[in-house]
Amino acid sequence: MVDVRAAITQAHREQWARVVAALTRRFGDLDVAEEAAAEAFATAVERWPVDGVPPNPGGWLTTTAQRKAIDRIRRENKRDDKHKEAQMVFDDGPPEPLGAIEDDRLRLIFTCCHPALAMETRVALTLRMLGGLTVSEIARAFLVRESAMEQRITRAKAKIKAARVPYRVPAAEDLPARVSGVLSVLFLVFNEGYLATGPDTDPVRHDLTAEAIRLTRLIRELLPADGEVAGLLALMLLTEARRAARISASGELVSLGEQDRGAWDVALIAEGHRLVRERLAARVAPGRYQILAAIGAVHTSAHDVRDTDWSQIVALYDQLVRLDASPIVALNRAVAVAELDGPEVALAAVDRLADPLGGYHAYHAARADLLRRLGRSRESRAAYDQAIELAGNTAEIAYLTRRRDQLG
Repeated sequence: MVDVRAAITQAHREQWARVVAALTRRFGDLDVAEEAAAEAFATAVERWPVDGVPPNPGGWLTTTAQRKAIDRIRRENKRDDKHKEAQMVFDDGPPEPLGAIEDDRLRLIFTCCHPALAMETRVALTLRMLGGLTVSEIARAFLVRESAMEQRITRAKAKIKAARVPYRVPAAEDLPARVSGVLSVLFLVFNEGYLATGPDTDPVRHDLTAEAIRLTRLIRELLPADGEVAGLLALMLLTEARRAARISASGELVSLGEQDRGAWDVALIAEGHRLVRERLAARVAPGRYQILAAIGAVHTSAHDVRDTDWSQIVALYDQLVRLDASPIVALNRAVAVAELDGPEVALAAVDRLADPLGGYHAYHAARADLLRRLGRSRESRAAYDQAIELAGNTAEIAYLTRRRDQLG
């Protein structure tokens, strides 16, 4: 039973996006695809413990989901729609021409990330349809009520259906305008996997980070000369390379300075560094993702945290601030400044961000660490308390709690 449950869990992680994408292509309806996929997994929970895990779990789930979808269409269609229904269910006509890359999941992400939808809705829909996150998990990530998130996703699917948003990779001339929005969504999906939210969620969701990387690779094949696509891929690879060292055996987050760098993935680091060097050689003004990737390259070039070139990192953040003057970028820059100019200078910069970042756990965590380094234990403890209250990642909460409890 334990092995069967593990197989079902693994199948959900690995096959959810494939099943939903295949059904969306077949039936052209996100609601039908999602509900049929969910019913197929529910059937697996009932049948696999009795019949055993099938040799091809993905094929079994897709076939079962297609049958569930056909049953639903038959139930819901009116009598005078029977001919249309028969065409949908039993269509044996030639398949539509494929784009540059044959991948249903790539088509699905362009559908979920259509510019007709608001950015936060694109992210939520992508996390649901490709990531397989529950509505409650997505609601926690967005810090909204579950009912509000359910309505947001429902409206998004209805809008896609009403507007007849095509299920395809855009034509070559439309790609550049569409890709920037897709990259933003993939970056947020990767971040959700890298630091997953929710009390019942694994602290790192490798299935989400791997899927974000896989889709970014496909987009790079579509647009090999796009600097920001290469930059985002490099950033993801350099971050993913540290995954094995990020969580301790006890389930606690391990900070960058405390990580075992021997556990980093040297192949991913080498690939990320190569992409960063390629963009530097192009001598084109870098975008946001390329600068973030360059920062990651500096971090992963140091064999010991004491060898980190903090002056270069601060210079890169200065460059990033000119492109993205957001409070979060300013916060990350202040953390780097602490290593270069000391915690007191950095704390002054962090305190100026109190208004925009007062509800952000990382702001209070950074402030707590700077206060700790300055010997202001009482204030540090209060900042840790706020960070713990706002944090949603179990490993990060464990780390912050230990750091608070170590204060005198």
